[in-house]
Amino acid sequence: MKIIFLGVGEAFDENYPNNSALVLTEKTSLMIDCGDSAVRQLWKFNKGDHNLVDALYITHRHSDHLFGLPAMLGRFHEEKRTKPFTIICTKALHNDVKVAASYAYNGLDTDFPFKLNVVEIEDGQNIEFQDLKLSFALTRHSTPVVAIKVENGGKSFCYSGDGMFSLREGFYDGLDLLAQETYLYDKEIIGHACVTGAIKFAEEKGVKNLALVHLNKHFRKNDLPGVRDAIRSDRVKVTIPEPMDEIQL
Repeated sequence: MKIIFLGVGEAFDENYPNNSALVLTEKTSLMIDCGDSAVRQLWKFNKGDHNLVDALYITHRHSDHLFGLPAMLGRFHEEKRTKPFTIICTKALHNDVKVAASYAYNGLDTDFPFKLNVVEIEDGQNIEFQDLKLSFALTRHSTPVVAIKVENGGKSFCYSGDGMFSLREGFYDGLDLLAQETYLYDKEIIGHACVTGAIKFAEEKGVKNLALVHLNKHFRKNDLPGVRDAIRSDRVKVTIPEPMDEIQL
């Protein structure tokens, strides 16, 4: 299982694309979150192969995780994609998806040349999609966010979306990779985790690799250079990925 960090930025960062990841296995390609700048990263990565992505999972309804979807569907239509496409989201987000598509490209939402499937999930649910086992857990943020855990070939990857950690027992234990939203260095503000808290949490849960994403743009530019050497752990491999970085699990 390979993880590509399409974007690692927060909502309003002009230099770093919106937080988003692409999970690739031998049989499946799953994109997680689709902000307006993240979808352009996908287009750079897929090099014109508009059948590459099998499914999209959306963690929550904020624009930097959702508003790239109309452009994605519009380009699928323009490129005459015929392969079925699946969107996985909560029931509440299902309605948002329909509204976003209809407002952005009125009429296309009922005239796609491919079959569009929507799979509704909820907190605590486990499902299978092709060769992936997917698990979901509600986290703490300013709006409901459902983190996703992806398992394949004995490896496990969790993507937090935004916000603090889920309280679901065992959800993070022994992960091979956790991509955790960490807005600031050592201060937790409402709805956001921090770097030091994420490292401590990952150590407690036995996580092997921790990727710090969705850093605040001002922290990344002004403060990160001064604390980068302190961002480490003797028990967890900690990285701050750049857009398009890859991790093979």
